[in-house]
Amino acid sequence: MRVLVTGHNGYIGTVLCPMLLKHGHEVIGLDNDLYERCTFSGAVPDIKNIKKDVRDIKEYDIRGFDAIIHLAGLSNDPLGDYRPELTQNINESASIQLARIAKETGVKRFLFASSCSNYGAAGADFLTEEAPVNPVTPYGVSKVRVEVALSQMADANFSPTYLRASTAYGVSPRLRFDLVTNNLTAWAFTTGRVHIKSDGTPWRPIVHIEDISRAYIAALHATREIVHNEAFNVGTTTENYQVREIADIVNQIVPGCKIDYAAGAGPDKRCYRVDCNKIAYTLHEFKPQWTAQRGVEQLYEEYKRVGLTLEEFEGPKYMRIAHIKHLIAEGLLDENLRWIAQENF
Repeated sequence: MRVLVTGHNGYIGTVLCPMLLKHGHEVIGLDNDLYERCTFSGAVPDIKNIKKDVRDIKEYDIRGFDAIIHLAGLSNDPLGDYRPELTQNINESASIQLARIAKETGVKRFLFASSCSNYGAAGADFLTEEAPVNPVTPYGVSKVRVEVALSQMADANFSPTYLRASTAYGVSPRLRFDLVTNNLTAWAFTTGRVHIKSDGTPWRPIVHIEDISRAYIAALHATREIVHNEAFNVGTTTENYQVREIADIVNQIVPGCKIDYAAGAGPDKRCYRVDCNKIAYTLHEFKPQWTAQRGVEQLYEEYKRVGLTLEEFEGPKYMRIAHIKHLIAEGLLDENLRWIAQENF
């Protein structure tokens, strides 16, 4: 297939695109390169690409594609909370507009990067895709609203699929340190402390970014009838953990560390466990290969190899919200997260 991947230079995109290429697809990227200074290790894939903000996509950008994998957007809750109206404009309005243009130009398949954060404050019960959504952040709200809008567009000629990813982890050229497993392992390696910023009780489903990529590929390859207008929780049902359980795994793998809690740490309102049986039984090509333990081992080895420091991973290079604020302070981005100087675009 000829596939457009929006956000191809991000945390997941830099892992997904090489995997798509190995399957023989023609892959074109689209990204505004907000994080071009954030390469952690390895190489960002060198593929054909369109340097453009997702808010500015036109018909000629996406004409001739068989499928779109839409990853682009403000990627986490701190960014979503920074200026909620931007999350609404970028994650919601621009995504819906992209889908409308895709439908009008004859793109048949649209794979949307949704999230298990749709479930928000849900407690300890296992949730299937049929469970009520209860998003508690602008990021989660945006994902729910896009799913609703895309479902209304679905017809015989336009087939959307919603991949509700569990909380991601794992090594990537554009590594994120604001994700719980990546973050706890980084604290343990750089300080000897597995530093938990909540009381450790919230539930999280977690999934390696390579397995997220496998889910997209499996959905792309599936017959239309299987994935048309369907949501899938992406992960493995056994990979639901309380944050303190993830900390215990890190504590077992990183030598000489101990667990500690942030002063005044309380419960996180984001708490959910998900049932991933639907994707396992429906998309037979999807074969997840990672567990939390293997993932922490991978992260620890990579942090050692690179020589990661606390100042780096807690600073503006790798923390998404800090990086955005740094670009604004430097006068490179405006308050609407648009490049000010064309040469920086």
